[in-house]
Amino acid sequence: MITEYLRQVRSVFVSLRLTVVLIALSIVLVFWATLDQVHLGVWGVQQKFFHSFFVYQGLGELRVPVYPGGYLIGGLLLVNLLSAHLYRFKAGWRKSGIWIAHAGLILLLLGELASGLLQRDYQMRLDEGETKNYAESSRRNELAIIDVTDPGFDDVVAIPESLLAGGKVVQNPKLPFKVVPRGFVPNSEIRMRSEVPNAPPSPATAGMGPMVAVVPLEVTYQEDERNLPSAFVELAGPDGPLGTWLVSAGLGNPQTFPYGGRSWKIVMRPERRYQPFSLTLEKFSHDIYPGTDIPKNFSSRVRINAPDGGPGREVLIYMNNPLRYAGLTYYQASFDGDRTTILQVVRNPSWLIPYISCAAIALGLVIQFLIHLAGFARGRRA
Repeated sequence: MITEYLRQVRSVFVSLRLTVVLIALSIVLVFWATLDQVHLGVWGVQQKFFHSFFVYQGLGELRVPVYPGGYLIGGLLLVNLLSAHLYRFKAGWRKSGIWIAHAGLILLLLGELASGLLQRDYQMRLDEGETKNYAESSRRNELAIIDVTDPGFDDVVAIPESLLAGGKVVQNPKLPFKVVPRGFVPNSEIRMRSEVPNAPPSPATAGMGPMVAVVPLEVTYQEDERNLPSAFVELAGPDGPLGTWLVSAGLGNPQTFPYGGRSWKIVMRPERRYQPFSLTLEKFSHDIYPGTDIPKNFSSRVRINAPDGGPGREVLIYMNNPLRYAGLTYYQASFDGDRTTILQVVRNPSWLIPYISCAAIALGLVIQFLIHLAGFARGRRA
């Protein structure tokens, strides 16, 4: 009985019908995601349709799975392809091209999975003459608690917003107090309390929190818009609470307070990625078509400052010509005025996999074509 059941399961996974069904499901998924991109943007579509096992739709306060997502379809395609090779294809030089092409296809699926799990995108905004050793996320935020007692050095503890949203108490060895989340709003607007009729009492007891009101907004997924999360956090020392603070990406400047004979700052800001080197914007060039405001070309000449204090080197970044350095890729993404550049910073350890897999697929198809061509030529001579 068990053997028969396993045989039926195997026949399902090696079936060509499963391949056709999965390809049809993927076509519908891509079409649906393309239509929904108008509302969600590219990032939102990736998270909802492709970087998930199921596509969820809201049903009141519940999220119900209504369609298989990219991870599920891609995973089943991978299992289907491996199973077919294991039970149907036989090793031999006559099928070597098919083996190479399918290996490239498997590598492509694995590469997409690795990119979805490992890729991180940031932005670096530089004015001419400015030097930075960090880039900021355009989607993720963090709560930064900074010890600014030493005027020459800031000791920063960064807490991801996911911990605040989950209500998890944070106790870091560098902090003489605990951080206790008391409320989280994923997207909000900050207004003075006098501008919000019937504003509820604020949970905040310190800093700017008692003077302002948090107005919740719908979460946005548009590329040109950013969510501004807000949170109420209580700082609790060994001797009791220090107060509850409102931290928000919409407040801007950090709030300051003293504790334990030291000076502290607390701020909600975009998540930062620091690197051991820095970039200096030497010159930003912005060319437009004559008689219009349409951008023709924009480029950034930057200097890479090595961590050892050496002279560094200059690199020109422009459209379709990124800088690859220390595992990061810097693209010329946008600009602000004539002296400010915006670089897209991408960390993707698996960026070479799609090139290798596509080359393998092309090589396999060429080899298989030449094998059949040689067989056809031998048959003609006979």
